Amino acid sequence: MSESTLGRDTPQVNARAKVLGRATYTGDIKLPGMLFGKVLRSPYPSARIVSIDASQALALPGVKAVITGDDAPAARWGIAHKDRHILAKGRVRFAGEEVAAVAAVSEKIARDALDLIRVTYEEDVPILSPQEALDPEAPPLHDGADNVSHQIRFHRGNVDAAFATAHCVHEQTYTTHAQYPGYMEPMGTVAWLDADERLQVWTSTQSVFLARARLAGALEMPVSRIRVMAPAIGGGFGGKIVEDANTLVAALLALKVRAPVRLVNDRLEDFLAACSSLPERITLRLGMDREGRIVAKDVHIVADCGAYSGLCAEIMHVSAMRSDNMHRLEHVRCDAKLVYTNNPPHGAFRGFGGTQMLFAINSHIDTMAHMLCLDPVAIHRLNAIGVGETSVHGWKIGSTGLLQCLTQCTQAVGWNDSRDRPKTGSRHRGFGVATAMHVSGNRTIGNWDGSTIFLKVNEDGRVVVHFAEGDMGQGAMTMLAQIVAHELDIPLSHVHVSSPDTDISPYAIGSLASRVTIVSGNAAIVAAKAARAQLMEVAASLLGVDAQALVLAGGGVHVKDHPLQRRTLAELARQHIWRHGGEGLQVKGTWDAQTVMFDKDTLMGNIAPAYSFAAQAVEVEVDTETGQVQVLQSFVADDCGKALNPMAVHGQSNGAAAQAIGWTLYEKLHLEGGRLANTDFADYTMPTIDALPDMRSGVVESIDPNGPYGAKGASETAILPGAPAIANAVYDAVGVRIVDLPITPEKVLAALQAKAASGVSHA
Repeated sequence: MSESTLGRDTPQVNARAKVLGRATYTGDIKLPGMLFGKVLRSPYPSARIVSIDASQALALPGVKAVITGDDAPAARWGIAHKDRHILAKGRVRFAGEEVAAVAAVSEKIARDALDLIRVTYEEDVPILSPQEALDPEAPPLHDGADNVSHQIRFHRGNVDAAFATAHCVHEQTYTTHAQYPGYMEPMGTVAWLDADERLQVWTSTQSVFLARARLAGALEMPVSRIRVMAPAIGGGFGGKIVEDANTLVAALLALKVRAPVRLVNDRLEDFLAACSSLPERITLRLGMDREGRIVAKDVHIVADCGAYSGLCAEIMHVSAMRSDNMHRLEHVRCDAKLVYTNNPPHGAFRGFGGTQMLFAINSHIDTMAHMLCLDPVAIHRLNAIGVGETSVHGWKIGSTGLLQCLTQCTQAVGWNDSRDRPKTGSRHRGFGVATAMHVSGNRTIGNWDGSTIFLKVNEDGRVVVHFAEGDMGQGAMTMLAQIVAHELDIPLSHVHVSSPDTDISPYAIGSLASRVTIVSGNAAIVAAKAARAQLMEVAASLLGVDAQALVLAGGGVHVKDHPLQRRTLAELARQHIWRHGGEGLQVKGTWDAQTVMFDKDTLMGNIAPAYSFAAQAVEVEVDTETGQVQVLQSFVADDCGKALNPMAVHGQSNGAAAQAIGWTLYEKLHLEGGRLANTDFADYTMPTIDALPDMRSGVVESIDPNGPYGAKGASETAILPGAPAIANAVYDAVGVRIVDLPITPEKVLAALQAKAASGVSHA
């Protein structure tokens, strides 16, 4: 028998190609006659376009086309709102918006041509904050609508009456900021109109089918005239779902010049073009009884989507509601507004709105624990929702390892032994803990949250898997290969997983909402079992026995009581073809979660087949003379249901924790007058190795009843508790609470000075 890799550390199946430089990314694709695209962007956050003169650019030798908004279809694109043109028409709404694009025989010529395009602007006074945008006198950013892009309101139970019963009530406002995705591979696209007048698109996307649908809508083309392929992807973190303009501009250029066009962002362009995470201002009010039980919750959120809404409505929905489901709550109220401004657009980012609210709720729980003289861990345990329970929004919890996550992470950092150490000198140490919840799947896009896998057994007995969910580096291809190899009892090397391609792959939603393991993993099991059944049927015919008397193992099928009576998978696959009525052995497997379509009126519904949990404990050192915060220990415990590949889970969990440390202490996009000021890694301070502790993580296997072998989503949950765990540790170290991220030395020093002056410990 072949040794199964399920539950064992397994290198990614495409790791060798990547480390040897042989993996093909979008920027590596070269086609005969290929041109190079570049984009001219607005220098103003708000202005009317008076005129565009491209005559000098067109006269430059080597320039094949210059396009503007006049060359684009009238259709607008977007998610909740179709509010954006491929290239600006009539006016620009943020600094960096795409105004014109060039196709030339080299990148240098294309770049030089941009300098020759003369755009006359009539600059307006920009609206740069939600507060300005919500002013009744503020002009609307978009015609025919006010500056509120989306609003969420709900009220469960009797919140006011519940607050009246609370022993302790606390209210605080928290602010969170934008984080750049920071993927290794900037966004890129190669587009080509082929001989059959079909648009061929290679792009770095988390969802080839959502990308195809967006192209079809924006270009006013039938989807069947568009083919989207995803080569190797150098990271996504949510930023490569469906919010970039790169793919649309490249496609429009290709249609104009009727030749292949390569449009790959350099890092500066990617900073200007990529959607960063959604900034939110959260006012949270909680009521607790004497034991720390949450009896009432009231939330107000104002979020800044920037000039266009993108996925921000869905992100704010997560901020508004998801954290409610990790606690036993009855009385909850929320009012959340998403607001247009002239800032660069924000959008999807790993954690998808959970990071913002979980910073607030975990900071709040820690504050109230001190007010009640309780251990915050005890409050988390008391309020944690349990297996078999249904949350206040109708989520049914099939598995949870949250309590085990709390135990694992606090024991790892020495929570009980070290929190009371004396604080002497200028460097004080403190400990913090936080918890989190995330979905594994999400029935909110439409009434389907499934996946389909095509599986072919070739004549040599090896298997090819076609899927389209997407592998952006998280290991989806490896997971699918592991499952198919396990089910067919063949070596992992005998399974090849092909890259997503809308012409070849089955329809899929894509790599988002931590859904790939649970939905495509289950679909792979269905497909592999279907292939197994066909192999057994052929073997039964060849060996002259009933299929029930056969065993599939070790790359073949043999008679249970007579192991020497055997046929290899290669022989069976060939026999499946070479017989009357035969055909190649190819099957499909589809799995759709038995969940409930999200009700947009009641905001209720069990939207995911499983829910993931995590907890993180950290130790920090705060220098009271400089305000510098250093994370000394980090341990994140990830409830992934079942770790199909522990190596991948640990890698993703620690990567998520590192990204959270960056957001909390170092990373922030600085806007000056609506213009991005730090547009490269020299000025945008992502944490380097010397800024990170020894990253540690643990796995909790709660075995979900709906997951493949009990597995559910991993790694995205692990980004959620980092910021509040660090903020809580800072408070434990020096007695000041920072509620405005990021936690910079300047904020820590100001809070310490305010504390010394007034004795107030909150800042």
